[in-house]
Amino acid sequence: MPEAGRRREYEHGREPGPVPGPADAGERRPLLPYGLAEVVGPSMLPALRPGDRLVVRYGAPVRPGHVVVLRHPMQQDLLIVKRAAERRGGGWWVLGDNPAAESDSREFGAVPDGLVLARARLRLRPPRMVRVQRSPAALLSWIVSAVRPVPSARPSAAARSVRALSRRLRAR
Repeated sequence: MPEAGRRREYEHGREPGPVPGPADAGERRPLLPYGLAEVVGPSMLPALRPGDRLVVRYGAPVRPGHVVVLRHPMQQDLLIVKRAAERRGGGWWVLGDNPAAESDSREFGAVPDGLVLARARLRLRPPRMVRVQRSPAALLSWIVSAVRPVPSARPSAAARSVRALSRRLRAR
């Protein structure tokens, strides 16, 4: 598929290159245990915004609620960022935090363990606008909010249903 034809709503990052090991030369391992991934689409809103960068740890253990970087099961050259919801049949059921975006396990099913590459540890949020004359208070505020741990739990089902109900009531 041509590069321009790829679906841009997926979040993706880059995987480090392989380091051949003495015992198993065919296995891919990252050069460093940490890397960066960039959030591109809206499927992880409100926890992660497009443009956010994630510090990820390759090979870290994954538990339900963790934000992970994985290969898309149908386009394995595409890396996506999703939240691991639960284990199902030898793989992970992954979901985006934004229920309106459907590029997750509701579309492609459970993701095999081998396609889950890394776990997000920190979120780095770039400044919204580049200004030459920033006040010290605004700069300090951005510094405090720019580097945060990635939230590791989704809102409860009760909180999501209340939010969905309030959205429906506002729409009428």
